[in-house]
Order: sequence, then structure tokens, then C-alpha cells
Amino acid sequence: MNTVIKNIVLTIIILVGITPLGYFVKVQYGHAQDSLDVLISDDNSNPIDRRLENYAFGVGELLQFDLGYGFINAGTATMEVADLIEYEGRPAYRLLSTANSNKFFSSFYPVRDRVESIFDAIGLFSWHFDKELREGKYRARRIYAFDQVGHSTVYKGDTIAVAHYVQDALSALYYIRTLTLKVGQSFFIDSFVDGRHFNMEVKVHRRETIKTKAGKFDCLVVEPIMKSAGVFKHEGKLTVWLTDDRLHMPVLMKSKVLVGSISAELTDYRLGELEEF
Repeated sequence: MNTVIKNIVLTIIILVGITPLGYFVKVQYGHAQDSLDVLISDDNSNPIDRRLENYAFGVGELLQFDLGYGFINAGTATMEVADLIEYEGRPAYRLLSTANSNKFFSSFYPVRDRVESIFDAIGLFSWHFDKELREGKYRARRIYAFDQVGHSTVYKGDTIAVAHYVQDALSALYYIRTLTLKVGQSFFIDSFVDGRHFNMEVKVHRRETIKTKAGKFDCLVVEPIMKSAGVFKHEGKLTVWLTDDRLHMPVLMKSKVLVGSISAELTDYRLGELEEF
């Protein structure tokens, strides 16, 4: 495998595998923006009044993953509920996800990515998103906050309308984990990623028991429906295994892409402490 191919492969792994939410959000929003006015006009609720239960995760939770391209180990990733802070006068979780290439890949294409989301602990929606990418010589940072009362965000100087309780690329997975998931169920989540707003469909296919480096788990197999004509094709399945319990902890993620397949496998974890609000 020449250096160019290696760079492409690692970039795909990092952008998709490292932040597991990327699995759910690298889609083309299609006609979602056209329906946004309907979503906003039909719902007059105030997101500050929304109160949802969370029995899935709490402060202190840490998930560690190995990232692979086929049989090649490319690096590690973490997902963490770092702490509980006050944001807009409300309790909020600070969610962190990091990506680091291993020694071999770092010798020619070092990756040090970091994503942070401020996730309302009562209403379970996103307030703020911060993504910093350091990949090879590439550097980028994207920061945006959500006005969850006015239902908008500012992205690259433009004010963009978003739906009620919109999620970002990291908060979406944590929100999914709090839901009651049933086999055969299909549900939708309003998300905003890199300037695009879309209504993402997620399907719960079946139950399955799998073994990872972190142990053996009874899981629910979940598939986000991909509509992109880019790296991910609709016919290329992207599959996520969530534990079939109150935690709905992601333990394995696999996807076929144009240049092969990638995976993120749980290697170790630490559970957090649940809070009451």
C-alpha cells in the first residue's frame, strides 16, 4: 500500500470511525432543509421546558476504541462524558471524543483530532459544538452554538434555521442511547453538521451477541440510513452495535466504504454516575 493510499485510508477512518457519531451524520441532507420550516412552524414548544430521562450514561463514563482498516490497526479513539457544567443557566454534560493515529501512521500522517459537545442534561439537546482537526499538515476548527429558543445557529457568518432540539455530530449518538430501542423500529433525529441540517433516519434491525476486546455483549444492531453519493453510498451498510440494556453503549461499528471497510471496536470502558435533575 503506497503512502497516498495510506493517507486516504487513515483520513476515512479518522473522519468516520474516530468520532462514532460521524457514522450517523456523514449524509447528504437532501430535502431536509425544505421541510425545516414545517418542523419549526408545527412545534411551538419551548426547548427549555423539555425534560427527558437519561439512564444510559453519566459523568465519568469513558469508552476506548481500536480503529481498523481491514486487518490494519490505525489508531485509537475515546468517547468521554468529561464533566457536568453550567451552560445558559442549566446543567449540561461536556462530551469529548478524541482520535489519535498510532506510531506507525503518525510517522507519515499524524492525526490528533478532538471534538467537544455541550449537551443539555435535562432536555438532551446540543448547545455548543467544537471540532478541532489536526491531520497531517491539515488544520481546521469548526465552532458553533445553537440558539435552542430561537432555533438557529451561526455557521461561517450565516444564520441558519434549525429544528427544535437539534443535535450535533457528537450529541446525536448520546441522545440515541437514551431512547427506548425496539427491533423493527425506525426513528428520526434532527441534526446539524458542518453547515447542513437534516432529518436522519435510524433503523433498529435485530438482536445479536458479539465478542469484542472489552468482552461479550448482547446487542441491538442499529443502522443509520445513508443518502450520500460520496464516500458512503446508500447500498454500503454502516452498522452499529449498541448494548441491549439501559446503557445502549456502542461496542462495535463497521462500515463498507469505496476503498474497503473500517471498524471501531471497544477495548475498554468505565461507567459513569447517573444524575437526577
